[in-house]
Amino acid sequence: MMPELSVTAWLLACLAALGIGISKSGFAGVSLVHVLVMASIFGDKESTGIVLPMLVIGDIGAVVAFKRHAVWRHVGRTLPIACVGVAIGSVLMKYVFTSAVYRPFIGWTVFVLVLLQLWRMMNPARFEHIPHSWAFAAVMGLLAGVTTMMANAAGPVMGMYFLAVGLPKYQLTGTSAWFFLIINLYKIPFSLWLNLISGPTFLFNLVLAPIIFVGLFFGRWLLGHVPQRMFDSLILIFAAVVALWRIGVFDLARGLFH
Repeated sequence: MMPELSVTAWLLACLAALGIGISKSGFAGVSLVHVLVMASIFGDKESTGIVLPMLVIGDIGAVVAFKRHAVWRHVGRTLPIACVGVAIGSVLMKYVFTSAVYRPFIGWTVFVLVLLQLWRMMNPARFEHIPHSWAFAAVMGLLAGVTTMMANAAGPVMGMYFLAVGLPKYQLTGTSAWFFLIINLYKIPFSLWLNLISGPTFLFNLVLAPIIFVGLFFGRWLLGHVPQRMFDSLILIFAAVVALWRIGVFDLARGLFH
């Protein structure tokens, strides 16, 4: 049995699946959409495992589409420490973060990533001149590992790293595809350990798989025809609004006027 969802929830889940496909085509900002949508439907912690097989499906499609553009030295520099970050994130999810803490944590995580993404977009020269050091790769890899385990929200983090090392958009997409395929497969045992993946949720993923592939094809078309800066800006505005809602800013504002 699949999870019982309302028509509205199914429409939102389809939107999230479409966003996963588009994000895997190189539009990192779109990855924040499925994080927030799925957290709203299933709960913050539970959604991380429910979404994971969908991400793997998108990663496989992205690898097939962009594999010849991958730059493996950047995968090798960030992946080992990212695996450490995944382990740290899973321990925090198991023993530290309660349900009451997790909702604002997801909101703050996404909001900070939105700010970092905006800073990256407005100041690309700052990232272009960051030294290609192992220390920088380690910091970004560790941050990516923790955020991908706890929120499936490492797309902007790795996007910042790949921009900093000067990857053109097609190489960025191909390198990102391999990085996330490997790291998301690595996350599966941790999600099983946390009881976040089950038979019903996996069936739910399979139902949405065709929409993910539609998003991949649409995203690949967008990559060649639409300015990425404009597209990411719209997505980031949406993500920032929903992140503030998850933090509770709108509830606070409503309380002030009542």
